[in-house]
Amino acid sequence: MPNYVISPPQIIGLPIDGTDDLFPVRRVYCIGRNYAAHAIEMGHDPDREPPFFFQKNPNNLDPSGNFPYPPHSSDVHHEAEVYIALKSGGTNITVESALDHVYGYGLSLDMTRRDLQGEMKKMGRPWEIGKAFERSAPCGPVLPVSSLGHPFEGNLSLTVNGETRQTGNLNQMIWKVPEMISYLSEYFELAAGDIIQSGTPSGVGAVEKGDIMIMTVDGLGSLQVNVV
Repeated sequence: MPNYVISPPQIIGLPIDGTDDLFPVRRVYCIGRNYAAHAIEMGHDPDREPPFFFQKNPNNLDPSGNFPYPPHSSDVHHEAEVYIALKSGGTNITVESALDHVYGYGLSLDMTRRDLQGEMKKMGRPWEIGKAFERSAPCGPVLPVSSLGHPFEGNLSLTVNGETRQTGNLNQMIWKVPEMISYLSEYFELAAGDIIQSGTPSGVGAVEKGDIMIMTVDGLGSLQVNVV
């Protein structure tokens, strides 16, 4: 065994639905503006331009059901997304073979310190301070493809305190799951344990302490997250 000079970081594991097993997380990729209506509401042209990605950290994923309101922000937004969990990877993966690398899917939120992200955009700086803060990706368990199949469509909604904020359908994604995997693999060597967050529909908005967010996707169940 290697003699590490400090204790190695904990491996982040997401629960597998219906089991006591865990899915170990290696990296987290997030695609930006992958629904046309969301691109418009963020002030961008929804035409099919090349996709772009940013990253969160594995330990940003949090299946606890609670989202601690983060410091240094007064404008924290919800972004309801489906994530893809990879069981294998590689480089230059073809669109036709991309789904062979998928272990399962799950529900997640890309919580965003929108005010800090906006400041970074104005200065042409990276977004991590707005996107990759502690517990910024509340999520549900992994649902294996072996029991679920591949959800090519399904209504997606998010409510805050019972009020509907976000609605959409998985078939409205500009870049579909096989295309995302293939494109990413041209620039990164994907591997087992990678998570891809697939973008959010329109209706993103601010939350406050005490709010209850409930995300639902046909065939994937629901996820409740309390803002604390």
